Amino acid sequence: MNWVARWLKPTNGGGDVPPVYLKSFDLPEPVKKATLYLTAMGVYEAELNGQRVGDFILAPGWTAYHKRLQYQEYDVTALLKRHNDLQIIVGRGWYHTHLLNWDVSEKHRTLTERPFGLLAQLALTYESGKEEIVASDETWGVSQGPVRFSDIYNGEIYDANIIPCFCEYAEPFEGPSDTLIPQEGEEVRKQERVAAANIFVTPKGETVVDFGQEVTGYVMTAVNAKKGDIVDLSFAEVMDKDGNFYTENYRTAECRYHYICRDGRQTYEPKLTFWGFRYIRVNQFPGGCNTVTPGNFTAVVLHSNIKRTGRLSCSDPLLNRLFDNVIWGQKGNFLDVPTDCPQRDERLGWTGDAQVFIRTACLNYDVEKFFQKWLNDMAVEQRKDGHISSVVPDERQRPYASAAWGDAAVICPWQLYLAYGNPRVLENQFTCMCNWISYITAVTNDQYLWTGGNHFGDWLGLDAPSGSYKGSSRDDLIASAFYAYSTSLIVKSGKVLGQDVTYYEALYDHIVQAFKKTFPVYYTQTECVLAAHFLLAEDCRAVADQLAAMIIKSGVRLQTGFVGTPYLLHVLSDYGYADLSYSLLLKKDYPSWLYSVTKGATTIWEHWDGIMENGDFWSADMNSFNHYAYGSVADWVYTVAAGIRTTEEYPGYAKVKIAPVPDKRLDWLKAELDTRCGHISSRWKKFNDFWRYEITVPVEAEIVIDGISRTVNAGSYCFYSPQ
Repeated sequence: MNWVARWLKPTNGGGDVPPVYLKSFDLPEPVKKATLYLTAMGVYEAELNGQRVGDFILAPGWTAYHKRLQYQEYDVTALLKRHNDLQIIVGRGWYHTHLLNWDVSEKHRTLTERPFGLLAQLALTYESGKEEIVASDETWGVSQGPVRFSDIYNGEIYDANIIPCFCEYAEPFEGPSDTLIPQEGEEVRKQERVAAANIFVTPKGETVVDFGQEVTGYVMTAVNAKKGDIVDLSFAEVMDKDGNFYTENYRTAECRYHYICRDGRQTYEPKLTFWGFRYIRVNQFPGGCNTVTPGNFTAVVLHSNIKRTGRLSCSDPLLNRLFDNVIWGQKGNFLDVPTDCPQRDERLGWTGDAQVFIRTACLNYDVEKFFQKWLNDMAVEQRKDGHISSVVPDERQRPYASAAWGDAAVICPWQLYLAYGNPRVLENQFTCMCNWISYITAVTNDQYLWTGGNHFGDWLGLDAPSGSYKGSSRDDLIASAFYAYSTSLIVKSGKVLGQDVTYYEALYDHIVQAFKKTFPVYYTQTECVLAAHFLLAEDCRAVADQLAAMIIKSGVRLQTGFVGTPYLLHVLSDYGYADLSYSLLLKKDYPSWLYSVTKGATTIWEHWDGIMENGDFWSADMNSFNHYAYGSVADWVYTVAAGIRTTEEYPGYAKVKIAPVPDKRLDWLKAELDTRCGHISSRWKKFNDFWRYEITVPVEAEIVIDGISRTVNAGSYCFYSPQ
């Protein structure tokens, strides 16, 4: 892209009000093709002759801005007239918002001090063949507009009575030019609309609208009002045990929604921010809060434009609700980067959350492009010593790196390769992967282990000591286990790429031997899970037996956190305890996946007991009700219960293995998956005293029923086995 445009900023800095830029121009002759290139230091929305340009919400998206700033390309030919007005508003977005106020880095602080910069270039090709460029320069006007305030955490204030007055010219300045890249990720778009399900008055006398589903996005207001009337809303995920509006878990995120009406019928959709919510409290409304009707409000769902590929269903309504919650959790947190949560003063791309969920993410949706962009940001922000941050983009700049979080640098590319069969992701990330292993090797206190350092451990494990967020599993064991696992994946990745991995093969063997010698005994469920799943124990079957005994002794209760939970059911079923895996999956009392469902959850919770059995909250400071990590359980349902698996030899489902594992506590279960190679379906159901299996594969497949393996070609098949 050859940029002739200049960066623009508001005259005299512009203050905190998002600036609106204007370029008016006439066309001397008919236009054959018109392409608009745009980016901003913030987030923007563009209109050409009153029509919105493109569908990208919160463009240009969130990247490692110091090194990568995306620009977008729009075909605007159909929007042109003889006389044209191009208006572009630029808000704070991720660029200027004081992300994570309680833990912001100096690097991000430098971004917030920069202007609300705009770079725009319109390339015109006339019917005559003549070409012309309309580029941002000192002839563009700038003004304050109706958006009086906009912030990722703190919401938006909009005055519909203000019309921009372009009596000043924008000021050119030397903005970033060497960091500009074409759009890489999926665009964030409006995906669906959710109508208000219920309106009620709380015991405190507050009017609350319930949408019946927690979403990420914003509220569209439709109202008949007088000039100066106000619509003021607050947002919440849950109500407290007394039925009152609850916002403490949003922490410092103010989440304002303040709309000043003009005369007449009108609708308002926020332009430059988003919220995570199920409920809204109506603080002010034209005619009074008691006049609110369901038709006044619609929730607009935003997420990256990822395509749904997987579906799970079964005979148990609670389990179906859990499957839905996993999907809503992914939609709510896949908003340009894989965030931990969409509501409080955080909303960051936590690497640990991403790696524990990525297998499920790849089954539910086509996320190859989504993750490739995020991994590119990870690679460019990797430090010289190989350090990987706990969040990407790296807004925290912490001096240490954590096991299982930094290991996303290796685990995520490998899982994308398995899901989509494209070795390019391994090629792009291989240097980053190897540098991560080099970092561990350099910082450890003990050769061939990862000891010392500062780690998140088994985050939110239920066996955590009092006052701690970390489970009781040993940090050194967790870190060393992931050191081994990531090294093994580099060996596999290198072989795919034709790389010499002799060094890593030897390193892996040394790590395994050191692990067996140093950690012969396991004290927690997560320690057993990692030792068995990563094949690090001297006797993995004995460790799986120990794990099963621990779970049974505790009353069939899991105690795992973020690190152990994704592999828990897999270890049990891999070593002959599939019935115990189902017992944990179908368990309804605390702690379990279905416990939150019985408490009315419509997304996945951060804590197993975000709402405790007595109705109290786990905490106020860290209690998200839309946190997708524990939704990783859906991976087990797809790949073990329904039995749909890709293979390392034929990734991307070029060949398939179907090995369902039914359970009598369900009448039927079905999984469907759209792959690069076609549609796969696996369904089992009770049929008299037999199991009936209905399987469809688009490629050659190995089907395993009751331990009997058979190879089949593409097609649909039916099998039976005794219960």
